[in-house]
Amino acid sequence: MVEVTIDSVRVSLMSQHRVVVLREIDGERFLPIWIGPFEADAITIELQGVEVARPLTHDLLKSMITLLGAEVQQVIINDLNNDTFYARIVLDVDGDDIEVDSRPSDAIALAVRCSVPVVVADHVMDKASIMPEDDAREDSDRGPTDEEDLDVFRDFVEGLDLGGLGGDA
Repeated sequence: MVEVTIDSVRVSLMSQHRVVVLREIDGERFLPIWIGPFEADAITIELQGVEVARPLTHDLLKSMITLLGAEVQQVIINDLNNDTFYARIVLDVDGDDIEVDSRPSDAIALAVRCSVPVVVADHVMDKASIMPEDDAREDSDRGPTDEEDLDVFRDFVEGLDLGGLGGDA
């Protein structure tokens, strides 16, 4: 199993779909999973600490699990079949582990509310993960930009005529 963290929730420019991008904690691989807009909002709202007037579905689920005396232990992205990801929510119920089938998006939304780990089965990570391109890794190593990249902006700013902006220049 590979433990992951939520790297980002992104919007597709081509459709209403969103992508939750999971990042391997002890490695460089990323796992993008397409999710619906409501699930994306549920994940993002919790990650950003946004207060909502009434409980969302995943808040309700968390409350019911707690009121019934169970505790969420972890979320497992356990399979990938025909481009569909599958997940399990692992609950501790009176000392017994109970696994509940779930869509990954709902399981992740619950995981962020319960502050529990999200793990991905090795075979799923091996099959569907991506590595950042070498250029992207080199860019992140050198920082956001280097001196050559700044020359274009420096020339532009130095060429501005700001004399008519009112003020004693």
